[in-house]
Amino acid sequence: MLLSNPSIRLLFAGQALYWSCALIGITLTSLVGMQLAPLNILATLPLALLVVGNLLAVQPLSLFMQRRGRRAGLMLGAGGGVLGGLLSALGVWLGDFLLFCLGSLAIGTYQASAMYYRFAALESVSEQQKGRATAYVIGGGLCAALFAPSLALWSRNALDTPFVGAYLAIAVLALIGLLLMARLREGAAPLPGSGGLAMIRLLLARPAIRTAMTITAIGYGLMILVMNATPLAMSFCGFGVEVGAEVIRWHLVGMFLPAFAAGPLVDRLGSRRVALIGIALLIASATIALSGIAQAHFLVSSFLLGAGWNLMLVAGTTLLAEGHEAEEKGHAQGLMELGNGSVAAVMSLASGAMITSIGWGPVNAGMLPLLALALAVVLLGARRLAPQAS
Repeated sequence: MLLSNPSIRLLFAGQALYWSCALIGITLTSLVGMQLAPLNILATLPLALLVVGNLLAVQPLSLFMQRRGRRAGLMLGAGGGVLGGLLSALGVWLGDFLLFCLGSLAIGTYQASAMYYRFAALESVSEQQKGRATAYVIGGGLCAALFAPSLALWSRNALDTPFVGAYLAIAVLALIGLLLMARLREGAAPLPGSGGLAMIRLLLARPAIRTAMTITAIGYGLMILVMNATPLAMSFCGFGVEVGAEVIRWHLVGMFLPAFAAGPLVDRLGSRRVALIGIALLIASATIALSGIAQAHFLVSSFLLGAGWNLMLVAGTTLLAEGHEAEEKGHAQGLMELGNGSVAAVMSLASGAMITSIGWGPVNAGMLPLLALALAVVLLGARRLAPQAS
């Protein structure tokens, strides 16, 4: 599919470019914030503003693409990445914390648009290929997992002023992404349905929509919670930065490598069964993390954490497409991304506080009730559909 479908190929490359930008930012932004912020407690404000930028842009971008098409919306989002990278680089060069924060806010727009790459993939294939199309585009992040950490370390000191080169690299990568999205093929987008709040209530009344949103939100939230806590937990256990970086690298491989199997599984087994596999992987991740604090425990549990997130995201995305009509697409997809972004923001803020107050074990034990909720939602949704199928 990557070789034969130009749209999937472009979206795969765009996903790799976006996640490269994201990983450079994750690696360096808090360090820059510590240097530029007037108070130490504001060091992570740029990262928080990136999440805010994502939340502010995700719904307007969805409706914009419904009216103007995917190509225009994805180009607009990548343009936000270019602007954000340039503003951040200028802020670092001038030592201006406010300018650096504005850059992070603009990069959040790029993040919001990149979350729609997988939805664009659904529109370029037949019904029987939707699972593979979604998964292969998500799998583009594997390239970033392999190469972006090295790019971040190199670009950090590429220019005389430290870190300026890294944010210029983000601007360049986003510009390449913009040029790729300009080549994206698409047909005429259907007009959005009328009545924003009424449409949202109508969508949330459908079991398929509620199940899809629950699957992705729980998977996304738990992944963010534990991923952010892992480096701190390893530090508390006496592991060095190099060991922690290796564990995170394998976590990122787990986030994207299973996509190449998840897609065919969705097309063959269905979205709900793949979601159940994803839930099982997250339960295994929590169980292994609770069983010990050796390096192997951290590495295996982190890999399974990424893999479970991947399967739940692919399954939820394809299930969402089963629950809405063409004219409801913008509202449904925007609603899902708003939910994912909101949960991610809460978990990002909660992660540091939880690991420093209650510890690594309770953080992982806390995954289990939410996974039980996801399991119940998936099984209940399948039971309700059985009489309709009959």
